Amino acid sequence: MTNAKERKLSLLPLLLKWRLILLKNTMTGSMKTVSNSTKGFAVSLQNPYEELTVKELLEDKLLIPRKIRHFLRTKKHILINGNPITWQHLVKKGDQIDLFFDQEDYPDKSILMGQAQQVDCLYEDEHMIIVNKPEGMKTHGNEPTELALLNHVSAYTGQTCYVVHRLDMETSGAIVFAKNPFILPILNRLLEKREIKRDYWALVHGTLTSNKVIYSEPIGRHRHDRRKRVVDVKRGQQAITEVTVLKSFKRGMSLVNCRLQTGRTHQIRVHLAYHGHALCGDPLYGTGKQDCPRLMLHAHQLQLTHPLTQEKICVQATSPTFEKELQSSRG
Repeated sequence: MTNAKERKLSLLPLLLKWRLILLKNTMTGSMKTVSNSTKGFAVSLQNPYEELTVKELLEDKLLIPRKIRHFLRTKKHILINGNPITWQHLVKKGDQIDLFFDQEDYPDKSILMGQAQQVDCLYEDEHMIIVNKPEGMKTHGNEPTELALLNHVSAYTGQTCYVVHRLDMETSGAIVFAKNPFILPILNRLLEKREIKRDYWALVHGTLTSNKVIYSEPIGRHRHDRRKRVVDVKRGQQAITEVTVLKSFKRGMSLVNCRLQTGRTHQIRVHLAYHGHALCGDPLYGTGKQDCPRLMLHAHQLQLTHPLTQEKICVQATSPTFEKELQSSRG
């Protein structure tokens, strides 16, 4: 049996701060053996929190799902300052944390690579990337051979990426992708806890009666048109949209900011159309007139606190086509 000191020395090449790497060296002792034929990866970070147990860190702070926590615990794939620890070990602020995963934890997922030049990157680190999606492009394809933004982002990063949330094909703006399967459920949890703030600009018909309003009607599927969603009080899912008027125009249009508290399909479009303020250029919920050449919905700003570093991230996305149509609407 290899002692703790030897185990620590065998892992030194992997202890790289904030690097996502492939596990290729064989580890023995209390660590599961990982050979060159079995790929995996390691996540290394410094604890940004005050003193707490390993269990509290992984469950309450890093929001690691139960299944993955179970893997880390049973396989003893977690080191603190290079040493194997117990689940109740107290982790101090600044301690080095190394988490190791092998292929059975996260099986390989292949994807058709797209074109890297299609990507407008707003933020990137080892774990996630935020890009500016153009209108007219799908977030992900319906078929394995269909190219979409996900494929282009994967080509840009050189690795398979994962969808955290979606934007309609006609919508432009900021969108997050996970760069590894470890961070994906953590970002999903942040989304569920409403800790990823998403602000959209929308050009709508009419003048709102209040400068700030919250729409909370449940949204469900349309019974006869699979493409559409409707307000459905009985069978719909909870949907909350905060709407703030930014400017009203003489031509009977208003520029509004919409902040999503939930993420239902077509949520902003359905809520505003239901209240008599359909988005300009909306082919599904609009007035039926071709009032704009594009859907006037743009994911303008995205904010979150990085779940691993506690870094405050705020990105803003621009859209030349949205701005052009907005200028035309000013009259």
